[in-house]
Amino acid sequence: MYSEILVPTDGSKAAERAIDHALDIAKTYGARVHALYVVDTSIYTSLDAGADVVIDALEREGDVATRHVREAAEAAGVEIDSEVVTGTAYRSIHDYIDSHDVDLVVMGTHGRTGLSHYLLGSVTERVVRTCPVPVLTVRMSDEEAELADEEADTEFTDETGEME
Repeated sequence: MYSEILVPTDGSKAAERAIDHALDIAKTYGARVHALYVVDTSIYTSLDAGADVVIDALEREGDVATRHVREAAEAAGVEIDSEVVTGTAYRSIHDYIDSHDVDLVVMGTHGRTGLSHYLLGSVTERVVRTCPVPVLTVRMSDEEAELADEEADTEFTDETGEME
């Protein structure tokens, strides 16, 4: 039923949960898993000072995130391909689906609603709405989402609690 499974990852806790589901499905069907990290360059222009530095840092982050999926797949005995690409996230995911004959996408979602969802947007939601193949979304529990939000908040503060 499934032979090529795509796991778009951003290295988040939500993506972590999706990895386990993708690997379980891959083992069940003897499928290959594809780990994809998209450096979303749609928010940068060539005129943005320091854009190259930010993009390089995000590409390194992508290498770490896809390496994590690769290591988990290898430990589970699942065939794995991984790639870091640049572009608009949902479009890059669609391009990857088309070029690699992906027949299932497994991706995490933070489960945000209301204002935070409106402000932050959702790559997962956009993929679900426009994807030509089935998409399995793996939602974080409310407790996990709360912890992830707290961790994200502390990433932007120094040791005194002030914003950097």
